[in-house]
Amino acid sequence: MDPQPATPAEPTGRIVLVRHGETEWSRSGQHTGSTDLPLTTVGEQQAMLLGTVLDASDFGLALSSPLARARRTAELAGFPDAIVEPDLIEWDYGAYEGRTTAEISAELGHRWDLWHDGVPAGTTPGESAADVRKRADRVLDRARAALPDGDVILFAHGHMLRAIAIAWVELAPTAGTIFALSTSTLSELGFEHGRPAIRVWNAPVEH
Repeated sequence: MDPQPATPAEPTGRIVLVRHGETEWSRSGQHTGSTDLPLTTVGEQQAMLLGTVLDASDFGLALSSPLARARRTAELAGFPDAIVEPDLIEWDYGAYEGRTTAEISAELGHRWDLWHDGVPAGTTPGESAADVRKRADRVLDRARAALPDGDVILFAHGHMLRAIAIAWVELAPTAGTIFALSTSTLSELGFEHGRPAIRVWNAPVEH
């Protein structure tokens, strides 16, 4: 009797997504791409609270956006050695940097949607949802390669983390518009019956 082929092992592991703590612009609703704002006092408290539920020893790889608000969140949450990953930087908002959705919509005369409408160039060229998706895919390639050796944690930004989540489950690049993501929250990507799944989303850390 011929031997039965081995059943492939189902993928395992998780990728934890951490949005940085509060900044002045996250509180006011201003789009904050490359503007390198620090955490507020509240944001620092939020980051320390994250450290009460996260244990660095649970993760084989910790990556952070190069921006200070993400790196400081990682440090205060117990991950001072998180590796800077340039592709985790926030969306380049071009001419809409520092502006709110309400301001942009009033100027355009209709409800503006970042994911579908994009941004015009300003002092920086700006990015489209498709551009950000390419960076998200590269981050996930790095995370997948590390998963056999342990879980992965990413410290980054609201729109970038949404782009990573929708890339993980192979939704269209514009699908991020249906996801809300608050500051200092935890989300988790993993597997369900061997398929990529979003297992936790936008979970606050309680006092």
